[in-house]
Amino acid sequence: MSMFCFQCQEAAKGTGCTIKGVCGKEPELANIMDVLMYQIRGIAVYNIMAKEKEMDTAAEDRFIFESLFMTITNANFDHQRFIDKIREGFQVRLALEKRLEESGVTLKKEELPEAATWYAYTPSEYERKAQQVGVLQMSENEDVRSLRELTIYGLKGIAAYAEHAFNLKQEEQGIFDFISKALAATLDDSLTAEELTALVLETGAFGVKVMALLDKANTTAYGNPEITKVNIGVRNNPAILISGHDLRDMEDLLIQTDGTGVDVYTHSEMLPANYYPAFKKYKHFVGNYGSSWWKQKEEFETFNGPVLFTTNCIVPPTKKATYTDRIYTTGSSGLTGAIHIPDREEGGRKDFSAIIEHAKKCPSPIEIETGEIVGGFAHNQVMQLADKVVDAVKSGAIRKFFVMAGCDGRMKDRDYYTEFAEALPKDTVILTAGCAKYRYNKLPLGDIGGIPRVLDAGQCNDSYSLAVIALKLKEVFELNDINDLPIAYNIAWYEQKAVIVLLALLSLGVKNIHLGPTLPAFLSPNVAKVLVENFGIAPIGTVDEDMKLFLN
Repeated sequence: MSMFCFQCQEAAKGTGCTIKGVCGKEPELANIMDVLMYQIRGIAVYNIMAKEKEMDTAAEDRFIFESLFMTITNANFDHQRFIDKIREGFQVRLALEKRLEESGVTLKKEELPEAATWYAYTPSEYERKAQQVGVLQMSENEDVRSLRELTIYGLKGIAAYAEHAFNLKQEEQGIFDFISKALAATLDDSLTAEELTALVLETGAFGVKVMALLDKANTTAYGNPEITKVNIGVRNNPAILISGHDLRDMEDLLIQTDGTGVDVYTHSEMLPANYYPAFKKYKHFVGNYGSSWWKQKEEFETFNGPVLFTTNCIVPPTKKATYTDRIYTTGSSGLTGAIHIPDREEGGRKDFSAIIEHAKKCPSPIEIETGEIVGGFAHNQVMQLADKVVDAVKSGAIRKFFVMAGCDGRMKDRDYYTEFAEALPKDTVILTAGCAKYRYNKLPLGDIGGIPRVLDAGQCNDSYSLAVIALKLKEVFELNDINDLPIAYNIAWYEQKAVIVLLALLSLGVKNIHLGPTLPAFLSPNVAKVLVENFGIAPIGTVDEDMKLFLN
């Protein structure tokens, strides 16, 4: 094998990518990512020591969550950025070692994990190290490996949400402390399967905390999402298409494009930016262009203007693509050959002048659809409709809610979710968040007494809103168990932010979640058995089979 990666749903043959990532990642990049992951686990060991001495670990915490985020599926394809990050990591660790020693800590390196002491000077040395520290090399026991990877993928999701909150000046030290604790635990060969299982569930609990933190960050900065009709047509102006998840980048771009004659459109997971009151004041914020992330190869061609990636969901363009020179990245995202916009300085804004000037020279977008889609049903908005929703449930007008949150993807088997939504009885309501919505958010599914049958809470992290709504309904109906609600969970997953959403739901006690289109390749048979027996996790079946199961 030239590489091994099974962290996303599209892992080759349902087992793992060994020649090239289905996501587009080359073996050299996959291996360098493995080295960076190994390195930050070693830094985490020292970071815990520093925290015990009550030292300031802000720089180390940031390095760790930024590094985790960079390795999320489809986030960064820039090989040199990873080389630079590893080099930075050595300096971070060496400085931390020095600070510990100066504070009186005796570092017995022979007693530390090798990840905490390893050092190399050149990229070729990193490549050699990759052959020793890949997923399959870190543990021979497949159950231990499975539980470790489940924790690590959950941590990647936590890191993504923590970075977005951090960019909006919201942080909780306990979250950063847990990330280091959990990373270090994945190096501890003394931990039993039971202890690692407990760590997985603890990761889920911190998933709830970080999503609550990001919800607070977004709503404090931009107001509570509100019911919004989003335009999906175009205007006759040059424009920038913004993708990803980072709302602080959205704000900076809207401020800097105001009055320039350049319009701004959202794509894929940035669609929910249209729901926030603070962004609606910008007359050049037109609406949403296109659909899910995997359609970008066609939609970026017709958009004509430059595209800004703020986070993951990048599909490397083919050699025939005409939009390659129109791609810009920022934050943890990256693509070799794309222009990368540096981070903002403390108290400032990112400089988007280059992409704005580029946009002015481009033709306006080609219209690919017209009309509107409705969203903005985060927990605050739904709570305002609570009486109406409760009455509809009590009267029987709403028989059941279906949580169909999560990720979209390019494989044919995801047509299941469109077909499932179309087959649902007209007395059911879909609760959604994440790009999974694009499988059904443009279908004419109608409403129930004025309540749309698709309630879109927002981005993947806004799955927190769906949990808040469920807990509120549990309280309203005076139930003892959240699983007694008329709610079924039929969730699509793709990458690691979906993993932390799943673990968060499990930590809240939600059971009988159906997960698809396939179960994760990184679950060993024994770990999958535990999830099935203790939490009722199940794979999807056919639409007809699942419809009967859910409605009975």
